[in-house]
Amino acid sequence: MTHILESAKHPEKLRRVVIEPVTRVEGHGKVTLLLDADNRIHQARFHIVEFRGFEKFVQGRPYWEVPVMVQRLCGICPVSHHLAGGKAVDMLAGATKLTPTAEKMRRLLHFGQVLQSHALHFFHLCSPDLLFGFGAEVARRNIVAVAESFPDVAKKGVWLRKYGQEVIRVLAGKRIHGSLVVPGGVNKHLSPEERDYLLQDVSQAIDWSREAVDLVKRFYAERKDFHNGFGSFRSSYLSLVRGDGALDLYHGGLRARDAHGETVFDHVDYGAYWDYIHEVTKTWSYMKFPFIRTLGAEDGWYRVGPLARINNCDFIDTPLADAERKALLEFDHGGARQANLAYHWARMVEVLHCAEGIRDLLGDSDLIKNDLVVRGERQYRGVGVIEAPRGTLIHHYRINENDQVVRANLIVSTTHNNEAMNEAVRQVALQYLDGKEVTEPLLNHIEVAIRAYDPCLSCATHALGRMPLEVELLDAAGERVDCLARDGHGALRRIA
Repeated sequence: MTHILESAKHPEKLRRVVIEPVTRVEGHGKVTLLLDADNRIHQARFHIVEFRGFEKFVQGRPYWEVPVMVQRLCGICPVSHHLAGGKAVDMLAGATKLTPTAEKMRRLLHFGQVLQSHALHFFHLCSPDLLFGFGAEVARRNIVAVAESFPDVAKKGVWLRKYGQEVIRVLAGKRIHGSLVVPGGVNKHLSPEERDYLLQDVSQAIDWSREAVDLVKRFYAERKDFHNGFGSFRSSYLSLVRGDGALDLYHGGLRARDAHGETVFDHVDYGAYWDYIHEVTKTWSYMKFPFIRTLGAEDGWYRVGPLARINNCDFIDTPLADAERKALLEFDHGGARQANLAYHWARMVEVLHCAEGIRDLLGDSDLIKNDLVVRGERQYRGVGVIEAPRGTLIHHYRINENDQVVRANLIVSTTHNNEAMNEAVRQVALQYLDGKEVTEPLLNHIEVAIRAYDPCLSCATHALGRMPLEVELLDAAGERVDCLARDGHGALRRIA
């Protein structure tokens, strides 16, 4: 897709407007706008300014530590990295097929993670915009104001997240940074008492998930034109799908469809993802820019996440969620399929799917069996891919003869969505700010467009060239003795 906005030829002559930090997202980012004297926008960019170095941190560590280590990428989606890293480690350990108990325990853990993460994002971070309006005063754009004005909505959102976290706690020992996955399987099964405990509230989770879907559908029905036109654009979509085309959050083959809904590739083995996806870097962001190889860097960027999964799958294997999937796709003659804010709708459909999936898995006797781990012939390359809450998550590791990680590549969901978020910023900036006086409520419209993707910026950042660094040496009295700085190009200079 050709970008509507052209980069300014003489940026030094333009006025710079900065949104920093972007609020109500996980991690640190900023938006920069370049405007002329008539408030016409010449450039709009979403920058990731936070540096994270996990691709280097894991090097030299024994591969069996990976599933626990990579959880520290994030406190919001640690389970996603735990599972993706675990699937890569399975391949390294030669475990080509897990036991039914191990796979179902992992799937149950993943349902809990997606449910709690989606509930957190929708109710805590995004519902203020939807309930009060994008231009509401700052004091009302938070979960506290939602609790005061819409206590029932806030209560159900908090409870849904808590239920998902309880699933995680029971299976992994802790709500955040627990441990279930080991190479070739899991470290525990579910006890009958734990199963019964989680079953007590699962019907409530399904009921309130249905109400959450109804809530976002009402937003669309009441503000259809606004939602369909808000920062929307056509793009390709990428996700995993099950062998029969069903939505599958834990495993499957890669499917990509272009902006016109035509299949680019289907059911391909993610173990060779590099044959289909390539990455490039840009000087103004620590985040990479992936694209589909056959479509090229200019036109091959794509979106991942809930809306991509709903568009790409042929059906959902839980009936209530599948009915809601059809309603989303049929809304306004398909008008929501490419709508930026339809991500919220798709997200709640997946919450319902996860609640139904938890109920169905808790009725499976394999969960309480003790057949936990398999082994095979060691390999030197492992790739693990799952559908994290925010989209397709890729972990790729190579090890040496001493079982140490020597190379790691992570393509996280937010990285896949990088170009799409920049396009959303450009579209909203043109639609709402171009030629107008820039105000804080109007700037929030840009943040709303970014929040639709539920970006996790902490997970998504990588080193590009040399990280800028400044080191100060202080004496015992706190006085500066020396200071050395390195810029982004690696050049060193001493600061007086």
